[in-house]
Amino acid sequence: MKTFKPDSGRTSGGGISKPENWYDTAQICTNGHVINSQSVYRPEHNKKFCDKCGAPTITNCQNCNMTIKGYYHVPPMCTLDYTDVPLPSFCPGCSKPYPWTEAKLKAAQELSDELGNLSSKERELLKKSLDDIVRDTPQTTVAANRFKRLIVKAGKAAADGFRDILVDVLSEAAKKVIWP
Repeated sequence: MKTFKPDSGRTSGGGISKPENWYDTAQICTNGHVINSQSVYRPEHNKKFCDKCGAPTITNCQNCNMTIKGYYHVPPMCTLDYTDVPLPSFCPGCSKPYPWTEAKLKAAQELSDELGNLSSKERELLKKSLDDIVRDTPQTTVAANRFKRLIVKAGKAAADGFRDILVDVLSEAAKKVIWP
């Protein structure tokens, strides 16, 4: 059984750390497909490009270079599922959105512009709500209720489109309001 992580100065020599709980580094494509939640422990599953969409993969925030939190190791157990990790929306090191969050927000904004059965003011309100429903803030519930009201008015096809685009990056509070 291998029990290791990058040497962080807590080894007794030889480069292998004492068994302890630790977060691995996740490898995720820039469109948000988790490639490997254990890129350090199971590097054989790493890929330069996503096999679902062809996008390049990253293991660090492109703004501050902080590693993306992956699988939480609790020795002696280790999961065989190397893609089992929640998709983070924002970097905890610099608070910037990850590329997949930005891409999904942009797609949702573009979908908002396509909704002809909403007035221009309603489309702008819908777009304004997007930033608040991907973050967990005091404004999230207000924005989620506004968003829900507007997508109901926009119709089932629009609601389904927004769900497909945003489900992975919405805050949990917004999900409970919009899609209970």
